Amino acid sequence: MKSFLSYLIKPLSALSALFIFGCDSFVEVDLPKSQLAAQTVYEDYNTATAALMNVYASLRDRGIITGTGTGISNQLGCYADEIVSNENPTNPSLNFYRNALLPGNTVISGYWNASYSQIYSANLIMEGTAGSTNLTQPQKKQLKGEALFIRALVHFYLVNLFGDIPYITGTEYTENRTVARRDVSFVYAKITEDLENSIRLLGPDYLTASRVRPNSFTVKALLARMYLYQNAYPEAANTASSILNNSQLYSLETPDRAFLLASRETLWQLHAGAAGRNTAEATYFTFSSVPPPQVSLSAALTGSFQAGDLRKSLWTRAVTRNGLTFYHAYKYKENNATNASREYSIVFRLAEQYLIRAEARARQGELIGAKEDLNVLRHRAGLADTGAVTQQEIIDAVLQERKWEFFTEYGHRFLDLKRTGQLDAVLSAVKLGWNSTDCLFPIPQSELSANPFLGSQNPGY
Repeated sequence: MKSFLSYLIKPLSALSALFIFGCDSFVEVDLPKSQLAAQTVYEDYNTATAALMNVYASLRDRGIITGTGTGISNQLGCYADEIVSNENPTNPSLNFYRNALLPGNTVISGYWNASYSQIYSANLIMEGTAGSTNLTQPQKKQLKGEALFIRALVHFYLVNLFGDIPYITGTEYTENRTVARRDVSFVYAKITEDLENSIRLLGPDYLTASRVRPNSFTVKALLARMYLYQNAYPEAANTASSILNNSQLYSLETPDRAFLLASRETLWQLHAGAAGRNTAEATYFTFSSVPPPQVSLSAALTGSFQAGDLRKSLWTRAVTRNGLTFYHAYKYKENNATNASREYSIVFRLAEQYLIRAEARARQGELIGAKEDLNVLRHRAGLADTGAVTQQEIIDAVLQERKWEFFTEYGHRFLDLKRTGQLDAVLSAVKLGWNSTDCLFPIPQSELSANPFLGSQNPGY
């Protein structure tokens, strides 16, 4: 397994086929056939944009937030209590499901390597655009704003999975080869700084109708989450409100339309890659045979929905054979190509902002407003108003709502249990040998061997 340092020194001159997004499909941009110095890429807006789009494609196809089975939508679902893995020893989800992760796990090293490769690419874009003599200032601002968002987003997931990590802000090999891990509070501060700078650079308008390029509200969505994770409740509520108040751009859809390509609930989604292609999530999670070939939704999840909840009837699907019934996630329904793409992988959607604000309000004692936000999503799901009354009851109701709303979406369930201190109590009841140190993944052994400045292994490994 390569060290992530090997990714940090690759020159951009190796690029030969990059892609930019149109409204409905990729458009290939050919770079000059001769090898290019990295800076040459940023003397033309098309090739500079192509370099950026290549990073989005990487996020979609590999690493932490890919919709394939190796991404955290599946693996953290297995690691928590959302998903059951079959017992096939070759299933890469099995070690997550069994709580049997080791420093040599290839999925985990893949997260580390892909993430720092993506961060390096984002940094290279920022450095390249800053030194460009041909790009206009608005073009530079757009590219830098998006690259800052990518850098913050990837570091956000890394720090929540691994704890103390390096925060990489440059491309200099001599510095990156000896990089040290920084504590979580430092990393959070750097993420917040990057997001605030990104917001100042990006405008409120989307560059494409399909919302595959982030705008300032996309960045605010991650910032609101960051504030919530840091218990900065006034800031979390205010940032979420700035998004929720923009009814010209955003509104909740009915559950059957929430995950469609043109959903007004979408803040940002990843392009499927080509016209007619849909999501990797649908391809991976959908099954028609019993027992399921890979994974299925847990009884702890499917049995927890209240009667009449449209999220169970519309976002899960039962498959029954010979008296055995299993459920799979059915948020994305197109598990094959279609004439035109119908679904993209949604990374941020409006529902999260309602629940961020509801929780932030409840923790500040603003119980009426918290219940109002909570009930918006309950009504959308076909449910009556919450019966929660006290502050703790409302907070618990919000967290329960998050379980029903965000299952199989980018590890929300695991991260919610972790940040609220419930991880050990919940998972020790459903997993053999669960330890409190399992809240973090191991640092890949290949990285510790390649760079002694990373320090010691995470506890428990």
